[in-house]
Amino acid sequence: MTDRELVLRALDNRANAYAPYSKFQVGAALLCADGRVFDGCNVECGSYGATICAERTAFVSAIAAGEREFAALAVSSSGEDFCMPCGICRQFIFELAPNLRVLCANPNGEWREYSRDDLLPHAFEL
Repeated sequence: MTDRELVLRALDNRANAYAPYSKFQVGAALLCADGRVFDGCNVECGSYGATICAERTAFVSAIAAGEREFAALAVSSSGEDFCMPCGICRQFIFELAPNLRVLCANPNGEWREYSRDDLLPHAFEL
């Protein structure tokens, strides 16, 4: 899958978001090393701490399916700018995907690429 196809899939996944409170829809597409792709979207909850981001939804789905090797993650939102992962997602990426390329897209399908170290240069490690 090309980077462009992955970004377009993330853009499409925004439509699946459950965001009745923020109205901020986020979609993600996680490419595994074996070529499988797992989709994600944000799912909000009235108890905001229970809300899960699109990036983590994709990772949790992949891990539940037995995947452990990840190549790239595309993330997009209904906002006007490039969609950057939140702090919790950055820590998740840091721990689970040491060589991940993160493609942060805007609504026009343009993206910027970051490594996990770009996103979280002084990460917490056990």
